[in-house]
Amino acid sequence: MARPTKNKERLTEPFSFRLTETEAQPLRDKIAQSGVSQTDFLRDYVLKNRTTVIAKPKASLEKTRMQFVFNKAGNNLNQIAHVLNRANLAGKMNDATCKQALATLEQISQYLRAALNHVD
Repeated sequence: MARPTKNKERLTEPFSFRLTETEAQPLRDKIAQSGVSQTDFLRDYVLKNRTTVIAKPKASLEKTRMQFVFNKAGNNLNQIAHVLNRANLAGKMNDATCKQALATLEQISQYLRAALNHVD
């Protein structure tokens, strides 16, 4: 049996999200205790504003630009790592040199992440 609508407006806008099993179980328990369907429970819970919205601060223009550049650099680092691995597997470089180069790339990657986290 379909849920009776309070007005003539059709329900056309779906929302969905995923949870881990650990996150989902307490929600399933609350829904089961409520005695209503999952849809009705979430609709009632959210639309009657029983939630607290904590907005994430918007990234500054500087951070947005840095993130773009760092993503590009990260892509390049990944490509270099693939070339090093191929050269190592082909026997064109020894394991020690490959490991040292990959460790250096990892350090650069960590530095970029740390620098990005200190902006704003």
